[in-house]
Amino acid sequence: MSEKVFAVAIDGPAGAGKSTIAKSLSKKLGVIYVDTGAMYRAMALYLIREGVSASDAAAISSKCNTADISIRFENGEQQVVLNGENVNGFIRTEEVGNMASSSSPNPDVRKKLVELQRKLASEKSVVMDGRDIGTVVLPDAKVKIYLTASSAVRAKRRYDELTAKGETCDLAKIEADIIERDHRDMTREISPLKQADDAVLVDTSDMTIDEVENRLMEIVRSKTE
Repeated sequence: MSEKVFAVAIDGPAGAGKSTIAKSLSKKLGVIYVDTGAMYRAMALYLIREGVSASDAAAISSKCNTADISIRFENGEQQVVLNGENVNGFIRTEEVGNMASSSSPNPDVRKKLVELQRKLASEKSVVMDGRDIGTVVLPDAKVKIYLTASSAVRAKRRYDELTAKGETCDLAKIEADIIERDHRDMTREISPLKQADDAVLVDTSDMTIDEVENRLMEIVRSKTE
């Protein structure tokens, strides 16, 4: 990897604001934001097109290796590219979402996509967020950040987001769900959520989005200059 190419790995629990901050940070830095979730959806679309059943683990394992998935930006818009085709208009359907949910836990799908994500990060500077980017996907990333917030704060953010859309929801239940998901993510067998030893911890509980962005920009500059 050339010195001019660098990776920013952002990990953290559900509701910590990773994607929002990662997208914003990538724009400020002028680098690619790697939407790993969109890559799993592109893989799901490929499997559907190949006629693979969501319940056929062997076929999923076999077929996933012939998919080439990448992310590029044109005119400021992220494009998810599957075997040379921009599939932005196809990956947000319910059918694709259901297949992604079934295929993403498959170890071979995960292995293939991690390989593709590493390839992307070796060729271009990227910001990538998830739960195991700094620990597993990009262990050599120049910048690693562990973004978190208290479960109460994360629940309130989600509550505000849902009520703004006119949905009725229960704050206590949202927080209980977040705590349960944290436990599941941190104790799962494959690539559990944890802070990398060399990651900078940023607790956003008492920070505005602007303050978080500024803090992350400080961290990136200190690690890349």
